[in-house]
Amino acid sequence: MALTDTGIRATKPTDKARKLADEKGLYLLIQPTGGKLWRFDYRFADKRKTMAIGTFPDTGLRLARDKRDEARKLLAQGIDPCGERKQAKHERRNAQACTFEIVARDWMRIKGAEWTATYAGKTKSALERHAFPAIGPRPIAELTAPDLLAMLRAIEKRGTVDMAHRVQQHCGAIFRYAVSDGKAKSDPTPSLKGALSTVKQAHYAALTDPSDYAQLLRDIDNYRGEVTTKAAMQMLALTFQRTKEVRFAEWSQFDFDASLWRIPGEIMKMREAHIVPLSKQAIAVLEGLRPLTGNGRLVFPSTTSKDRPISENTVTYALARMGYRGRMTGHGFRSAASTMLNEQGFRHDVIERQLAHNERNAVRAAYNRAEYLPERKAMMQQWADYIDKIKAGAEVISLHGNAA
Repeated sequence: MALTDTGIRATKPTDKARKLADEKGLYLLIQPTGGKLWRFDYRFADKRKTMAIGTFPDTGLRLARDKRDEARKLLAQGIDPCGERKQAKHERRNAQACTFEIVARDWMRIKGAEWTATYAGKTKSALERHAFPAIGPRPIAELTAPDLLAMLRAIEKRGTVDMAHRVQQHCGAIFRYAVSDGKAKSDPTPSLKGALSTVKQAHYAALTDPSDYAQLLRDIDNYRGEVTTKAAMQMLALTFQRTKEVRFAEWSQFDFDASLWRIPGEIMKMREAHIVPLSKQAIAVLEGLRPLTGNGRLVFPSTTSKDRPISENTVTYALARMGYRGRMTGHGFRSAASTMLNEQGFRHDVIERQLAHNERNAVRAAYNRAEYLPERKAMMQQWADYIDKIKAGAEVISLHGNAA
């Protein structure tokens, strides 16, 4: 006879455990201590098995029957209900062990071997400050696009739109790592495309008018500060490489016979080695500096330690003292050269290669490391000759007659 709630409540424990049968394998086990436990007996693969359903009264009669019926449906499909429950419990346990923070830290540990210490520090700080407090404890497999967007919008509201985009990029990389490692099924970040505010690009101050640039070059030649600072500014003007690449230049990187500067990948922004042709004027700057710093490793060492390069702010402060605050930066030498060379008709690809801008096509990028070198050598010498002429007060003239 099927059980009733009233009958169950009225049943008292005895000195031995006993069963109150319901139907279809479901029964209530009454323990001597008074506990009432739902159980479901069934056969699977010719073996008798018992499945725990719950405890009365937390699990009422109707709920116990529903759980029994769910188990019977699994049996009809050839699935062991207890095995299914164990698997689900195992997956939940794994999911709890694979939180976003745990996976993210694993990703940083593996990928960090390829990063500079500065980039690794910035990535760790961004995730710890913005992502981990919001989604760190949650299983990465359960996170959705709306979950990420809520976290990114909170960053955005704090007025750091650029940081929101940066954290989104980090999250995408973390999810792709999780997918490859079987810890997540998909990456939700592509669904967020266009959801955040557009980052306003910061433009570095630069003098791109030849007359203004000529005056800057004269002021640099007349600079009365540290010789290394003056030489660094001259090299920025003559090679238009990034400030970091000039600051960390080592004497061993320069091939004076071939007039080439070979910058290793770990210094470059795009992590790829770069070759810079040197004009006669650039060689002269280096030769003038060699008696002062040539016995050390660094071309532009700090005044306080020959083992450390000049500060990242050295050039900025020097330009400010010369009266160019807000008008010119170390990066501005790149913008100035790029603008004037493009206006003079030099090939865009040649200029971009000299600037070491990233080539998105990987095959072409590998080829381009050596491509355009003859053209770049000619362009760099013409550029050096050109800035010498405008420095001397010549009329603004074309760099060369045929800029095809």
